[in-house]
Amino acid sequence: MTDQAIVVRVTPQTLKVSAKSNPNAVAGALAAVLRERDHAEVQAVGAAALNQAVKAIAIARSYLRDENIDLAIVPAFMTISVGDEERTGMSLAVERRTT
Repeated sequence: MTDQAIVVRVTPQTLKVSAKSNPNAVAGALAAVLRERDHAEVQAVGAAALNQAVKAIAIARSYLRDENIDLAIVPAFMTISVGDEERTGMSLAVERRTT
């Protein structure tokens, strides 16, 4: 895989975002999930990854606007294991709501 990692799906509704993720690609994946489901989860570890995740959510809102779908986000902390280390990240619960 190249350095331009886009997004890794953990489950059909969970998207992991890295600092190198393309926000437009993540937004497309998120919009696709939210067209089929009422909710999705976006996970990010680190400030740069969280920045990409928030940009992607904002872009996804614009992708879904014409379909009368808006988004609500509930942030939470999460802990993941990376090798022998525990890292704290953010889990963004994204819920679909109709306008």
